[in-house]
Amino acid sequence: MAMSKYIFVTGGVTSSLGKGIIAASLAKLLQARGLKVTIQKFDPYINIDPGTLNPYEHGECYVTEDGAETDLDLGHYERFLNVPTSQANNVTTGRIYQHVIDQERAGAYLGKTVQVVPHITDEIKRRMQLLGQTGEYDIVITELGGTVGDIESLPFIEAVRQLRWELGNSDSLVIHLTLVPYLAAAGELKTKPTQHSVKTLLEYGIQPDILVCRTEHKLTHDIRKKLAQFCNVNINAVVESIDAPTIYDVPLNMLKEQLDKTALAKLKLSNKNEPDLENWKTFLGKLKNPTSEVCIGLVGKYVELPDAYKSITEAFIHAGAMNETKVKVKYIAAESINDENVVEKLKDLAGVLVAPGFGERGLDGKLSAIKYVRENKIPFFGICLGMQCAVIEFGRNVLGLKKANSFEMNEKTPHPVINLMEEQKSITDMGGTMRLGAYACEIKKGTKAYSIYGKTKISERHRHRYEFNNAYLKQYEEAGMIASGKNPETGLVEIVELKNHPFFVAGQFHPELKSTVANPHPLFVSFVAAAIAYKKS
Repeated sequence: MAMSKYIFVTGGVTSSLGKGIIAASLAKLLQARGLKVTIQKFDPYINIDPGTLNPYEHGECYVTEDGAETDLDLGHYERFLNVPTSQANNVTTGRIYQHVIDQERAGAYLGKTVQVVPHITDEIKRRMQLLGQTGEYDIVITELGGTVGDIESLPFIEAVRQLRWELGNSDSLVIHLTLVPYLAAAGELKTKPTQHSVKTLLEYGIQPDILVCRTEHKLTHDIRKKLAQFCNVNINAVVESIDAPTIYDVPLNMLKEQLDKTALAKLKLSNKNEPDLENWKTFLGKLKNPTSEVCIGLVGKYVELPDAYKSITEAFIHAGAMNETKVKVKYIAAESINDENVVEKLKDLAGVLVAPGFGERGLDGKLSAIKYVRENKIPFFGICLGMQCAVIEFGRNVLGLKKANSFEMNEKTPHPVINLMEEQKSITDMGGTMRLGAYACEIKKGTKAYSIYGKTKISERHRHRYEFNNAYLKQYEEAGMIASGKNPETGLVEIVELKNHPFFVAGQFHPELKSTVANPHPLFVSFVAAAIAYKKS
């Protein structure tokens, strides 16, 4: 079995430079050359996973097929590579320490003093190599969260130093992503922040092999030479990452900069096969040359931070390209909507998506928005809590169950049309205890959902605690809201839709998590198509 090779991506100067996009872009180029690649993210925070983090803290929580609650960068990895990630692709400091402490309590260290070096660093190294040891991948790319110099990331940096020493020169490389800022007053790009960042890395015993420089202006030959000389890398290993109109441009930008060729040369791998990016270029062509435009409202709680809905906005990009349409997403705070201003808030929209979330804040605004689009035959798409809100609104305004509610919002409601699953009632721990990951769904023939998916058996990813209360199902179906998709094992409702509406579909699952460049999600594609049709009418 051939050994996997390892690429480590570190960041310097400032956070949010796009390590995840660079890692995903490089992986895409290597994959397009026929190599089997996976990406993993090591996060330096002490939370076990991002599942209990407020979206304002860290953006959305991305859920994998096997039910891991992970960093949103894993979404980029999947959208670029079209390959599912898993629990093994995201590791936090919290998970590392929890494992080491559990081992210590079990007596696994034979009475030794447990320390950061070697016990924590050994556990980091073990996890860094888990995917590589499966024999499924030629290259494993590991992105380290945070920036060099952060106190939290020191054990990860030390683990990389040790691992590189153990693996040998041609089996691993380090890419350092830094900022080359432009000072308007001086009218020039400055290399000093990058020099300092590399110096910090060198102090920890790591010499980067490739520098990827985020910049607003093109790097001149002189600047590249200066960076190469002072940071001790080859001049062809100074890679320009200039600001791009869309993240989907970055793989082609990295191809121009020959990032993949430089990496392959360092790893002593063949670069004979030119990357096959025809499908990617076709997608980009459609994305950049739309024939029409629609504006879709996203009603949610966390709209001040678009990263809270990252997968949804990316799914709209994929679906828009498929429909050769530019989708403009208008973020609308649920709390700002009420029955009096709903017309003003939602006018000029070709469709409305009510977003997932937890808790009561903004519930009434979501219900007002849903009532308006239901009555006015405007395309509607509900995701997770958005689906539950559609059920509550229908119960109150069509079935006459005036106090219909979710058990989550009001435990004393006389009509818990959304209820807590039996097995959830005894749970006290919040982290990782929801219905998480991929579950099967059977779709009824002759329904809108069936026409969208074109098949009866599907699988979608979940992240929720509450479910449609089947005690009310007959009442709902008789009034025109049908359960068009159910879980075959439990009978739990997965999809609801309205019979006499051009597009009113809501899912208990998160379809946005499965939308990729290569496979835009059918629900988003159909919703955008319905919005285009509504706008034309």
